[in-house]
Amino acid sequence: MAAQGLSVLPIASSSTATNQSCRKTFEQVLSFNLSNSFVGRKLSIRTSNFSLIALRRCLSSTVPFSLPTTKTEGIDPDKQPKWSSRAIRVFALAEMEARKLKYPNTGTETLLLGIMVEGTSLAAKFLRENGITHTKVRDEAVDLLGKGDMFFMSPENPPLTGPAQRAIDWAVEEKLKSGDSGEITVAYLVLGIWATKESAGHIILANLGFDDDKAKELAKNMDKDVILSYK
Repeated sequence: MAAQGLSVLPIASSSTATNQSCRKTFEQVLSFNLSNSFVGRKLSIRTSNFSLIALRRCLSSTVPFSLPTTKTEGIDPDKQPKWSSRAIRVFALAEMEARKLKYPNTGTETLLLGIMVEGTSLAAKFLRENGITHTKVRDEAVDLLGKGDMFFMSPENPPLTGPAQRAIDWAVEEKLKSGDSGEITVAYLVLGIWATKESAGHIILANLGFDDDKAKELAKNMDKDVILSYK
């Protein structure tokens, strides 16, 4: 996935067998949802929750790619900051959201959607508490960028837009500046998107009421994360 001249953080790897297993999980879940859609809204909600849980568990162990960055060149590999498992899942889900919208690239808007779909991070919880939801972000993205052509097929791994690349680079750079040896959390991604002022993600956050004061509030806990159990 890395473009020419970019370093790539070796975060996670996966064999062909596990990739196929993850794809099979998604196809089985989708088939189950479609075949039971006639039962009604209540079952649809339950199967949708089941879908998300199944995909989260699958993606947490089989994400087959890393996050490309330009900010690790010349750094000792042992000192390169690592991404949290939630941030890795966000990136995977962002690519999936780009494909669902039939966009040719993974942009800051689909990174935001990935954050909301993953949903368990402190950053996602903070955004929801401030009235920012997946549905609102998606609606804003469509209003801002339009819908993809229904006959267009997005690439399996839609490449990053320039602003999305800069948002990820910002997250890595800020982590390096901090001198902290912990992982790069999802909060760094949110703040990276906010710092990339020309990006669609920044515009969407601003339209939904996110501002510099909220960014400062989130930054206080940017090195923390939360663990939510599934019941």
